[in-house]
Amino acid sequence: MRHPYLAKLWFLLLFMSCGFLSTGAYAQSTGSVSGRITDDKQDGVPGATVLVDGTTLGSSTNVDGTFNLQSVPAGTRTLVISFVGYNTVRVPVTVVTGQNTVVNTGLTENTTQLAEAVVVGYGTQRRQDVTGSITTVDSKQFVKGQVTNPEQLVQGKVAGVQITTGGGAPGTGSQILIRGGSSLNASNQPLIVIDGVPVDNTNIAGGSNPLTQINPSDIESITVLKDASSTAIYGVRASNGVIIVTTKKGLIGEPIHVNVSTQQSIATVAKYAKVLTGDQLRALVAEPGRGTSGQIATLGKENTDWQREIFRNAYSADNNVSISGATGQLPYRASLGYLYQEGLLKRNDLKRYTGSLSLNPVLLDGNLRVNVNVRGSWIDNNFSNQGAVGNAVSFDPTQPVTASGADYAQFGGYYQSLGDRPKDGSARPILGLSPLNPVALIEQTRDRSTVRRSIGNIQLDYKIPYVPGLSANLNLGYDVQRGNGTVTLPFNSAVATRSYGVNKGQDNMYQQGLNNRLLETYGKYQRTIGPGHLELLAGYSYQRFENLFYSFPQFDLRGNVVVKESPANQITGASSATAVNVLLSYYSRLNYNIGDKYLFTGTIRRDETSRFQKGYRVGYFPSGAFAWRIKGEDFLKNNAAVSDLKLRLGYGQTGQQEVGGFYPSQSSFSLSGQGSFYQQGYKADGTPNYVQTLRPNSFNPGITWETTTTYNVGMDYGFVGGRVYGSVDVYQRDTKNLLNFTNIQVGAGVSNAGNYNIGSLTNKGVEAVLNVDVVKSDRLNITVNTNATYNRNRLTKLTLSDAASDLGSATGGISGGVGNNIQINTVGYPTQSFYAQQQVYGPNGLPLQGVYVDRNGDGTSDSKDLYRYKSPRPDYILGAGANIGYRGLNLAFSLRANLGNYVYNNVLSQAFYDNSTTGFVRNSSTDVLNTRFNAAQYFSDYFIENASFLRMDNATLGYNFGDLVRKGSNLNLTFAVQNVFIVTKYKGLDPEVIGGIDNTIYPRPRTFTVGLNIGI
Repeated sequence: MRHPYLAKLWFLLLFMSCGFLSTGAYAQSTGSVSGRITDDKQDGVPGATVLVDGTTLGSSTNVDGTFNLQSVPAGTRTLVISFVGYNTVRVPVTVVTGQNTVVNTGLTENTTQLAEAVVVGYGTQRRQDVTGSITTVDSKQFVKGQVTNPEQLVQGKVAGVQITTGGGAPGTGSQILIRGGSSLNASNQPLIVIDGVPVDNTNIAGGSNPLTQINPSDIESITVLKDASSTAIYGVRASNGVIIVTTKKGLIGEPIHVNVSTQQSIATVAKYAKVLTGDQLRALVAEPGRGTSGQIATLGKENTDWQREIFRNAYSADNNVSISGATGQLPYRASLGYLYQEGLLKRNDLKRYTGSLSLNPVLLDGNLRVNVNVRGSWIDNNFSNQGAVGNAVSFDPTQPVTASGADYAQFGGYYQSLGDRPKDGSARPILGLSPLNPVALIEQTRDRSTVRRSIGNIQLDYKIPYVPGLSANLNLGYDVQRGNGTVTLPFNSAVATRSYGVNKGQDNMYQQGLNNRLLETYGKYQRTIGPGHLELLAGYSYQRFENLFYSFPQFDLRGNVVVKESPANQITGASSATAVNVLLSYYSRLNYNIGDKYLFTGTIRRDETSRFQKGYRVGYFPSGAFAWRIKGEDFLKNNAAVSDLKLRLGYGQTGQQEVGGFYPSQSSFSLSGQGSFYQQGYKADGTPNYVQTLRPNSFNPGITWETTTTYNVGMDYGFVGGRVYGSVDVYQRDTKNLLNFTNIQVGAGVSNAGNYNIGSLTNKGVEAVLNVDVVKSDRLNITVNTNATYNRNRLTKLTLSDAASDLGSATGGISGGVGNNIQINTVGYPTQSFYAQQQVYGPNGLPLQGVYVDRNGDGTSDSKDLYRYKSPRPDYILGAGANIGYRGLNLAFSLRANLGNYVYNNVLSQAFYDNSTTGFVRNSSTDVLNTRFNAAQYFSDYFIENASFLRMDNATLGYNFGDLVRKGSNLNLTFAVQNVFIVTKYKGLDPEVIGGIDNTIYPRPRTFTVGLNIGI
């Protein structure tokens, strides 16, 4: 794509228009006024309005509370300083021609507590001026305890946001859904912006979660933009919402402050899967008609609890130190962090080293603000073979962990299910279909990786001289990641032996790099025009993403390349490739505020991506919003009972492009892999000559944006002097041109399926937030916060010509059988609806094997009677928490609940006695003692369980000892418990399952943490 120089023209036109608007300005004698506005704690008040009484001259304070007014008419003037939540102050000042007058003053809180500056796309706004649906959670409200991933800080605290971790392993990624997600096959992850840098959500090789590489202790606030009015300015990447992460920084006037914290944690297994003991399995196999004589003969005499053999109590330590302050006009903050986290699964741990530096000087008499942010992380992962989690459920508990004899020595002395001895008298092989020893899977796997990441930017904000209200902003940023690792299996590893033959082992290397570069610039103009205050912003963004792939041959431990066809056909050497995606954008936003009562916002963004072909790569994403701040009307202005009341209306469009790799629209070819070589004659020694071939990949030259249109109606409220406050939002999100992986007609492409813009879906919902300051005094403070979300998800189109008889597209693969799916996407139903047969139950309330309701009435119960039953999506998402403080003592807890969500229990669906196995017996869930199934019933709705739950995520008790070291210092001791309890009817290990299919997840731990924080 061409590099656009149109940005220069864009800003030239902007500056010309701004110059036109400012004609005739200030030919008289003028001076300047600058200073800092603070609160009762001497902290800067950002976003406060500073006006010269009787004129249109004004400004808003910066993030540290500083302001600078230029071209103020000389003479005695009065500054009117106001901020919602504080009492308005009038300060007389004498302005001298050609000189700067410094005014520092403080604001005192009034009864309204809703006032604060909130982060929005490309800047900040006063909360009272916000027209969109935005929620900010700051460090005072974060979830406490042993939090290692940033998304956990706000879990359950934001209405409309569902955060589900993928399990309990250290650094495990999370699924973040904002208002139900907008896509079917494309990404549903929100855009994440860290200190002004939109980051890449791609998982790097060797890493499990991109956000793990950010130290939560460095984060000051997390802001979630949910509706199109607030997200549309981010255009094509904003369909699933935007999360803005703001890190901690130093402030002008702040003394040197050193903070040291340490957290020591012990994690335990909260719950084990209910499986048969050795005695129970022996009794079951011995029942008449159950086990065969051959199976009975294989049973051992042990009672091995395989889950307790592979899990452990896990220790973690999280240590951080930071120093912040200001040297003159140079605020700074630097931090170092070290995290060591053991997993519940043996030999699983994570080590994370982090560092950050923030410099925020104010230069040129306050006209130039510079923000420099650099942060880096180094993570060493030691992964355990998570296949052991599932095998601990299915492996025979009558057998020992280790066994003696030559047959077992070849596998490191670990017991395995072995077949008959070969005729040549060699060692007995492992039975092909038997599960492998779970302890051996852990102990005989070395899987390690190193992931490095650095995110940084320099941002310059300059107030243009001689044009009051005009400023320009330049942001240069980067996000660089490198990941590499090795998976090594020894000669006696059962996994390697089963896959590659005896005495070979495996040594597999991998490596990947991700580069993200950003150039962004915008201009902003503010001025009072007509009856209101205008803010105009226009900008340009250039972002380049590079994905560096490295491919290595797979070696055995003797240095030979592993090739199944013939040892003579070796692929040697490594190869690499680079995929590049460029995103060019122009954006603009207009805010118009009439008397702090009528607020108008309009945005538009033009995006162009190299992922699509010409003619399909440009998208326009507009939005508009209006808010009526009823509290500002005369009939409510002085009403003490109503502290805030605002109605909001919003509409906008956002886009989505994250599907099918970097080039889903371009033809490409792939080399055939091992096992797919083509024989081309014979070599000189008479052996077959195998060669790799090129084969075409599926592509769609007409693929383009997925577009989501959002409608939002909201209300912000505050009562009883601001002690009761919150919001209510009603929304509808319609996604069209779904990026859908679907089958196509034979001959229409190089494959029978691919990514196409086919289909649409709708999410409708209601969000409600209620916060109550129950008690607020010098000694005792009690705050309660709650939020609730209702979301309804429906597919409205799936193919080019939907018919009432269309079943839809199967999805949701399960363990058991071959190619079985338990979910389906069908028009008129939620995505990923379960598709099963209706179980018939006996008089005792237990399911009858193979007996299902004949739903179509054809006299036969078969696959034609499958029906859509429930969904993994919750109808309601609830969150609640409380914070109780008495003097130095503090107690806080947080709760979450999902209601109406269902999970397919794939562990229970495999709980049947299988007498077809030879040479081994599988263990199963204790539910087999109830169902008495002796054959698979994978499609019974008996296994689709109500997974609604109430979980206490965290409870924290702390005490602040105050000035023990010196005045102004603090010493805080805390004790926290995470995953305190869960209330649910679900029979499985945990009802929170991404995708709704439970096939033995890594258990989420219950963690006990002692923390110490010292601030000097």
